[in-house]
Amino acid sequence: MKNSTINKAELMRLGHYREHTAMMIIRQAKIIMVQRGYPFYSNRRLGDVPLSVVEEIIGCSLGNEEQDHV
Repeated sequence: MKNSTINKAELMRLGHYREHTAMMIIRQAKIIMVQRGYPFYSNRRLGDVPLSVVEEIIGCSLGNEEQDHV
């Protein structure tokens, strides 16, 4: 089953991003989700965001890579 969320550690592993870059991508995804009407993403402790939003931010699909590793 495909996971529909992603966190900083998974983004670092799949996308080969450094910690700060992955953290900023997650932060930007959380801001987008709040703007789209999901206020619970404004929680500091929430680290998982929708994979589709992260793919919009970075401009490429991460779904295929996840399936290759499973």
